[in-house]
Amino acid sequence: MRLDKFLAECSGNTRSEVKKWLKAGGVTVNGAPVLKPETKIDPEKDVVALQGKQLFYSSFVGLMFHKPAGCVTATQDRCQKTVMDYIDHPRKKDVFPVGRLDLDTEGLLFLINDGDLSHRMLSPRHHVPKTYEAQIAGEVTKEDVQAFEEGVDIGEKKKTLPAQLEILEVNAGETPTSQIRLTICEGKFHQVKRMFEARGKKVTYLKRVSMAGIALDEVLKPGEWRELTAEEAERLRESC
Repeated sequence: MRLDKFLAECSGNTRSEVKKWLKAGGVTVNGAPVLKPETKIDPEKDVVALQGKQLFYSSFVGLMFHKPAGCVTATQDRCQKTVMDYIDHPRKKDVFPVGRLDLDTEGLLFLINDGDLSHRMLSPRHHVPKTYEAQIAGEVTKEDVQAFEEGVDIGEKKKTLPAQLEILEVNAGETPTSQIRLTICEGKFHQVKRMFEARGKKVTYLKRVSMAGIALDEVLKPGEWRELTAEEAERLRESC
């Protein structure tokens, strides 16, 4: 790997900024100052330091993103804003969304650079849990809770797998509404919305609050992101 690329990806700075450090003699490789940005290094073996501080390269890149409503879960789109338009990371081109959230759905979305891990996380046989909070037009009942536990017919060959539905609040009246929390372990197209439609109700607001046992960081506002911690990255791998 080129030294300037390594420095940019590890520090989060641009290559032009990196070249200034190199020119000033602030970069060492295995203890020796290096001035040329095109110098080839082995990220796994060589010891690279910036201003005396060693930099470490990780092949895995994982981001936690609070997806806002109104953008599509895709790497590119000709007509609409995508989740990638919010990401400003030195290795942005390497990552992609794990699964998808609908245009009008907000909440937790992981972006990683590991295709095999993404495939395993999305595979129904691994039963990776996904938890949502939603507002429902209609009164959600204990009968709905039981139906979700048994599986719901959403018009496919098989019913959905058992899901855990929790009623948080019900506002009775002429037009009742309900606040719920739902945990599923599948990712069928519009699944949450279709499950409630099968019960004669409509989802009016939907937010994913956790996946694979990792909760959306409350500090992140819609449109904001941060890198996954080493512990969170390991929990993703363990989840599947």
